[in-house]
Amino acid sequence: MNIVVTVKQVPRTQSVNIDSQTGIMERGRVPSMINPADKHALEAAFCLKAAMDDKATVTALSMGPPQAEGVLREALAMGADQAVLLCDAVFAGADTLATAYTLSRAVRKLRDVGIILCGSHSIDGETGQVGPQLAGFLNVPQVTHADSIVWHQRKLTIRSHFECAHRIIQVSPPVLITVSTSLNSPRYKTMNGVLRAFRDKTVTIWQHSDLHLNPIRIGINGSPTRVQKIFCPTYENRAAVHTGDPVELAEGMVALLAQNNYI
Repeated sequence: MNIVVTVKQVPRTQSVNIDSQTGIMERGRVPSMINPADKHALEAAFCLKAAMDDKATVTALSMGPPQAEGVLREALAMGADQAVLLCDAVFAGADTLATAYTLSRAVRKLRDVGIILCGSHSIDGETGQVGPQLAGFLNVPQVTHADSIVWHQRKLTIRSHFECAHRIIQVSPPVLITVSTSLNSPRYKTMNGVLRAFRDKTVTIWQHSDLHLNPIRIGINGSPTRVQKIFCPTYENRAAVHTGDPVELAEGMVALLAQNNYI
């Protein structure tokens, strides 16, 4: 069985540059790292592989610019068996829908995929949409926010946590799971793992021509959402001291809140 883990390259710093014309993040100018939640998805994949007596392969899959190869090398150093980078200029500017569509075509190209693992969210977009959208494109069941995954007799028993409630779901592959950061503690890279990642393993590069994509569904052209404006919120202190009859002050405060649509 092939266990696919989606891995995203995210900025390592909060000093992110945004193109003022397109609203697209300029990722090439800032240091990058693996999205933290995706490390938990990788660790879940390694644990599942061990539970299957290593009769599985872990594939790290990412979409991004050429420098995204670095985070895939890190995934290989952590223990992934192979890595695939979807890299093409036509993928630039993709929103979550276009990203999920492109990833889905890559998953279909991979062989014997039974489990797809995703982080619950990324620290740059914070949408949590790519995993569920990817499941929709693949037409497979999805379980989100998993904080426990157990493999037994070719079935998965998954616990999901939602605020004050838990749900237990049993499902057979194929399935897509988004994992919570409370699921596990990701392992550290070892020196031997880093050496193997650069010496013995390769990152496969797929372009749009390798995936037979619909050109109107990829990149910025396939993205129905647009960034209209980016700004830093400002705070204006309007505090004031009022004296007088408490009843009149209270009525005036209620009227002010209603006028500004707070109540």
